[in-house]
Amino acid sequence: MARDAVQTGKARLLRLVLLALVLDAQAAAAQSQAFIADSAIHKILKHRVEAKRAAGIVVGTLDANGRSSIVAFGPADAGGTRPIDANSVFEIGSITKTFTATILADMVMRGEVKLDDPVAKYLPSDVHVPSRGGKQITLVDLSTQSSGLPRMPANFHPTDANNPYADYSVRQMYDFLSAYELTRDIGSRYEYSNLGVGLLGHALALRAGMSYEALVTARVLGPLGMTDTRITLTPSQRSRLAVGHDNALRLVANWDLPTFAGAGALRSTTADMLKYLAANLDSTHGPLAKAIAFTHVSRHATDDPNLSIGLNWHILRRDGTQIVLHNGGTGGYHSFIGFDPARRVGVVVLANSSASIDDIALHLLDPRSPLAQAPAAPKPRVEIALDPAMLDRYVGDYELVPSFHIVITREGAALFAQATDQPKFQLFAESETNFFLKVVDAQVTFVKDAGGAATTLVLHQNGQDMAGKKKP
Repeated sequence: MARDAVQTGKARLLRLVLLALVLDAQAAAAQSQAFIADSAIHKILKHRVEAKRAAGIVVGTLDANGRSSIVAFGPADAGGTRPIDANSVFEIGSITKTFTATILADMVMRGEVKLDDPVAKYLPSDVHVPSRGGKQITLVDLSTQSSGLPRMPANFHPTDANNPYADYSVRQMYDFLSAYELTRDIGSRYEYSNLGVGLLGHALALRAGMSYEALVTARVLGPLGMTDTRITLTPSQRSRLAVGHDNALRLVANWDLPTFAGAGALRSTTADMLKYLAANLDSTHGPLAKAIAFTHVSRHATDDPNLSIGLNWHILRRDGTQIVLHNGGTGGYHSFIGFDPARRVGVVVLANSSASIDDIALHLLDPRSPLAQAPAAPKPRVEIALDPAMLDRYVGDYELVPSFHIVITREGAALFAQATDQPKFQLFAESETNFFLKVVDAQVTFVKDAGGAATTLVLHQNGQDMAGKKKP
């Protein structure tokens, strides 16, 4: 009996050792798993689309071993007959800015430009670029969003709000620059500027002696084998275009950005963007390795202590992690690319509706980052009429954060709001200071001073209240 007990004890000990080894192996496997299972990603996308919070979404992931995965859900066309997939074409909006940064870095590596070159050096001699305190705006000032130039030029008045950048000309940009006076020192503050990066892309194209599209193709897309990323779509790419939708999932027109091409004109697919992600994740090999690594170096602080900027790439640091990222938004699309350089994993998310999908991307990169909750059903609101003259008090540019403004305008007896990179929508009054939108569940409150002039706008949306001061 004693011997049997010893044998039984040894067997039990062996089973415990084996169990510990299995558990350790499972823990190691779980730790090495870069992302949740594709089935779980599919569930997230399906829920988001079926809840009518997005039209269609494609997620591409890349792990440290170079393994990629693509999960998609939703329709690519208005009739719902063509499913969205890895080769569906999307507008990627401001992610284009990172391509412009790569061009800049490549031209620096080749000795064609220097980061501290004044942008005026590459513009026609009759263009007066504003300066301040004896300092000129340089290429790096434009790429780090610290040039002092505003988000958009004051002479930006689209004739078609559904395609707002299409008719803004190079001559208009030159005229604005020549007349503009900087309101703060160059390099003193981060302020997201489509004008600034649009100007950067334009200047680099002039230096290279070709169009921006030809330049980005020659310097970035061609070397990386990104044959499905373009501004001007081929017939094949146009046939695979995922049609865009606004926040209310209504069909909207595509955007064209001839003058600000470097700020947001590219269109791409998830399959192609994974090539770009791979090049950014492993910036030690390949034709653009040094240039790409150069863009990731943190160069300027932002108003958020956890966020800095390199050459157009934003660098988010929190809870011991670092994520290099950029997102994009146009009238009918939203996009995100980001990666964790320490873990060497990354994600691309493309959607053919303008509602943000950033939370999905950040959740996949860091599960501690929560998914956004569905907004509550909007309560009924009653519109009232106001004296049109009263509406003039609210007209102006309100800065909620440096990269997000709401511009209020009046047209006759109607008040309109246009947020950064979004179409213009009418506001409807429910009191003298409270207004609401009908296209989306969002409200605006104006705070007035003792004289009755509006000083602050408060945006109420998705359970959050964001205040923005009116710019002088």
